[in-house]
Amino acid sequence: MIKLIALDLDGTLLSPDKTISEGNKKALFRAKEAGVKIVLCTGRPLMGISRYVEELDLFQEGDYSITYNGGLVQKNENSEIISQKVLTYQQILDLYELSKELDLPMNMLDLECVYEPEYPAGRASLYKSLQSSSLPFVEQGIHQFEEDHLFNKVVFCIEPEVLDEAIGKIPASYYSKYSMMKSRPLLFEVMHPEVDKGNGIAALCAHLGIEASEVMACGDEENDLAMLDYAGVGVAMGNASDKIKERADFVTKTNVEDGIAHAIEKFVFA
Repeated sequence: MIKLIALDLDGTLLSPDKTISEGNKKALFRAKEAGVKIVLCTGRPLMGISRYVEELDLFQEGDYSITYNGGLVQKNENSEIISQKVLTYQQILDLYELSKELDLPMNMLDLECVYEPEYPAGRASLYKSLQSSSLPFVEQGIHQFEEDHLFNKVVFCIEPEVLDEAIGKIPASYYSKYSMMKSRPLLFEVMHPEVDKGNGIAALCAHLGIEASEVMACGDEENDLAMLDYAGVGVAMGNASDKIKERADFVTKTNVEDGIAHAIEKFVFA
């Protein structure tokens, strides 16, 4: 029996125009009325998904979101933190040195801001163009932070062909020090080594007393793999990458064909 549905946003719940279809919305409301927890699971901060949380009526007591790719689990009604994994300032310095070696622009996020340290000449970050964080952008030099400042994630955001070439040059040692993944063609994200959407769902399930077998997770990109692996039912969208489809238990319809509603009907109400 499914007790919790974990949903990625872009390419999964959302249509290409960043809206939730009426078909998906009706299925989610029906599942919620049946007592199923609906949990948005995204790389964005909570502020960046507030419109969808409100649209799905998920600001009630007992509603949660998993943000920063699993690095932060919060109550929606008051932002109370259930679980959090962060990067230290020393790790930020390490990653900034890497960004200089790769000639990539770097942004850091905490709970309040997106920080813009100095970018390489002619290579400004494209992160603002995504308009997905809803956090204010603040220009601040890498050495202007307090030693105890904590960060939720780092992003490298630039044209896909430039990004892919740079990713190929990242030393293998960095993948053991951090959780690193591509979440969109132009976006590479770096977090605490224990951060992924699977661990985020596991933390929430431990808090709620829900078993992995009672979870259905739906996604389409590389950063969704861990939650599909964790869930009792891992669902890949019809528009997902081949890697996601191979690892999933079920491939539903695409994000323009009410794929979430189709999965809910099959695994929650069948």
